[in-house]
Amino acid sequence: MYLGNVEYWAVLKTMTKKTGRIIVSIFIALVWVINGLLCKLLNLVPRHQQIVARILGAEHSVLLTNLIGLSEIFIGVWILTKIKTRFSAILQIVLVAVMNSIEFFLAHDLLLWGKFNSIFALLFIGIIVLNEFILKEKNSYSK
Repeated sequence: MYLGNVEYWAVLKTMTKKTGRIIVSIFIALVWVINGLLCKLLNLVPRHQQIVARILGAEHSVLLTNLIGLSEIFIGVWILTKIKTRFSAILQIVLVAVMNSIEFFLAHDLLLWGKFNSIFALLFIGIIVLNEFILKEKNSYSK
């Protein structure tokens, strides 16, 4: 292995970028799956259902929380399939921004970090942007 070889460094950089993208993709998918499965479907974090009840009404909050949880699990699985990654990323960004904006104004007292939850939402959006629009190779194929 000749360390001055430009091709070696190009391959190493590409491998590192791909590995980083895989790790970040798994992290993003886990955030969706954990929130959907543990927090909503299994109701291990009851305030999620309380937030849904406050925003959408208490009458159907259990059903709606479960449907939201299933949708979040679907998004996590979708990320791992690598199908339509750009559309998936844009949808995630919109969902996180809209969901957190609504919660900020209507249920901030039920959020884990209150109004500071918005900071974590922005960080998560930043990670999604990094993964799809910065780490992704320009020439790579997205189904």
